[in-house]
Amino acid sequence: MDKLAHAHGRFELKRLAVLVALAAPLVAQAQAQAHAEAAQQSAAVLPQIQISAQKMSDTTEGTGSYTTGRTKTALPLSMSLRDTPQSVTVVTQQRIEDQGLTTVTDVVNNVTGVSVNQYETNRAGFTSRGFDIDNLQIDGIPTTWDQAWSSGEVTGSLSIYDRVEVVRGATGLMTGAGNPSAAINLVRKHATSKELTGSAEIGIGSWQERRAMADVSTPLTRDGAVRARVVGEYTQRDSWIDLVENKSKTIYATVDADLTPKTLLSIGYSYQQTDPKGPMWGGLPYWYTDGSLTNWDVSKTSSAGWTSWKTEYDNYFATLEHEFDSGWKLRASATRSDRKADSYLLYVSGVPDRATGLGMFPFAGSYLTHTTQNDFGLHASGPFQLFGRKHEAAFGYQYSEQKFASDSRAADFGSQNPDIGNFNNWNGAAYPTPSWGAPTFYENSVTKQEALYGVARFSLAEPLKLIIGARVSDYKKTGVGLYTPAYELKNDHEVTPYAGLVYDLNDTYSAYASYTEIFQPQNYKDFGGGTLDPITGKNIEAGIKGEYFGGRLNLSAAIFKIKQDNLGQAAGLVDRDGTGPLAPEAYYVGSKGATSKGVELEISGELAKGWNATAGYTNFKAEDANGDDFNSIYPRKLFRVYTTYRLPGELSKLTVGGGVNWEGRTYTLDPNAPATNTSHGRIEQDGFSLVNLMARYDISNNLSAQLNVNNAFDKKHFGMFAAYGAITYAAPRQATLTLKYRF
Repeated sequence: MDKLAHAHGRFELKRLAVLVALAAPLVAQAQAQAHAEAAQQSAAVLPQIQISAQKMSDTTEGTGSYTTGRTKTALPLSMSLRDTPQSVTVVTQQRIEDQGLTTVTDVVNNVTGVSVNQYETNRAGFTSRGFDIDNLQIDGIPTTWDQAWSSGEVTGSLSIYDRVEVVRGATGLMTGAGNPSAAINLVRKHATSKELTGSAEIGIGSWQERRAMADVSTPLTRDGAVRARVVGEYTQRDSWIDLVENKSKTIYATVDADLTPKTLLSIGYSYQQTDPKGPMWGGLPYWYTDGSLTNWDVSKTSSAGWTSWKTEYDNYFATLEHEFDSGWKLRASATRSDRKADSYLLYVSGVPDRATGLGMFPFAGSYLTHTTQNDFGLHASGPFQLFGRKHEAAFGYQYSEQKFASDSRAADFGSQNPDIGNFNNWNGAAYPTPSWGAPTFYENSVTKQEALYGVARFSLAEPLKLIIGARVSDYKKTGVGLYTPAYELKNDHEVTPYAGLVYDLNDTYSAYASYTEIFQPQNYKDFGGGTLDPITGKNIEAGIKGEYFGGRLNLSAAIFKIKQDNLGQAAGLVDRDGTGPLAPEAYYVGSKGATSKGVELEISGELAKGWNATAGYTNFKAEDANGDDFNSIYPRKLFRVYTTYRLPGELSKLTVGGGVNWEGRTYTLDPNAPATNTSHGRIEQDGFSLVNLMARYDISNNLSAQLNVNNAFDKKHFGMFAAYGAITYAAPRQATLTLKYRF
């Protein structure tokens, strides 16, 4: 095994070298072309890029770029991608518009190194480097969610966000508790314009999609010191899946006020609602009882006509920032979020007979959930002098309290027959509607996190920067459920270190190495009855980053290794209550956990005038302590590429583009598979590619029309498959046409 691992490592390093070698000439050619164009048109300004070479704005709106100047998701310091010693992807506003991305799931399906585990129509998991992603951030504030109790998180609209930043690996310094996977940060739009500006768009698409959005910014005072912005979006469509209908609405309002030339107050509110009808709860059976595969049509559903899953999300926020004459900045922020979900669902499970379709069993469930979260933060950052050199530091305090409650309703079919019958000919619209009882208690919990963090970026020499930091967290979660005994998880003074080293090789390239951690509390007891210490996820990463054309193009190549420590494993039984062998309780010990290691390559930005592109490749190996693959339903190999080109000369009103999303082979084992199947219970999907295309025509300076076609070759593929023998199908070919007016 060591020889194989060594050979695999050499193979991946060679592959990384080949990819870098392939990318370098392309970049060099583009750079040479750009210099030639600049020599011929020294006074020309690129129509799609309005970014200073010396200092790029954090906001990506109006830049026309596929990259950004600075981010704060990996560290509390505002840093360029090249100076950040971790793998970072930024999905800019221009890319969101070009690809026609409308939801958080759309972004994750198109980002380097992350993937979507779409196990139902309205629930999904996000993954990176073999591990689940535990939270979404909004303006850097983590909002954790339990996938089993999803309340619209993954289907949230992008209309209120300027960009999405993704940092891969362990991100405990900024996120607190979680897995060593990735942090996804949704960065809000703000009222930055001192004159009346905005846009309005309408769209139609496959499955009777209808969409309308308006985004307006305006000054509230004559000098523009106080500004407002309002965004509204409404979407309605059917689905490729029978019975499914989706409606969503989003409202966002924010006010930015310059209290003084160096003091900014931002307040705002957003409301998002999703109202799906006919959502699936669970998937479709993969096997027949004779062991053969089912191969359903992508429109097949296991749902009923009366099912629904309405969600609502209210978010209030306020931020006060002040910059001192010394260059130090102080920021205070407060956020309150409120999520509600109300579902009426049908779960169908089993293995049907190929001829009769019999063998499927129903369960009707209804759940009310309510999650509130309050966050407060205080942050300071700025420069300082030490040993004759200038350095940077940041310090902060974060507090978060999340309360979760769920109730359930009992289903009563009365004299109606709830049998599924022949699932081959399933007609969910005709399935009887149960009567529902009053809501009763099901589960609740309270999670509190409080933390102090600090980080410093030392300039050891002109080309060498050292970043060191740490977070000290207090974590407490209490809860109880109808089927879950009361519990308390408490971890005090949990230290999460951060270390990074960046060396500027020249004006274009930097080499970096970093060590990051994250912790995950676990509800297991040791032999003495105490709670096990948290699982620790450790990420080691090294690579090279390049920055071209004043930051308009960024390239990165990285190798990484993630290792879990102190994973709870059952070690035996112990008699805790003195009842003897009749009621023994399992105890656990901390042991070695999973290991993930691999390579990543990414390039994003402007390759030449009018030519934007993004491409990313990921290849990793993820094994548990026994050397077996874990989470093998998550793709180990990912390749994502997308590019657009604005035609020159008389055709400059036309922009064309397209890309490919490729995922490698995935599999899992179903222990409940029929004994007669020939694959020994293995559910598998070969690697597949999805081709996406776009074209935009500028009808006038203000009006444009855009066509997007996703999965252009109509590739049939799974959205997910699970060990319970259930599968879901992802979307077939889809087209949208959008008309947009800017003013």
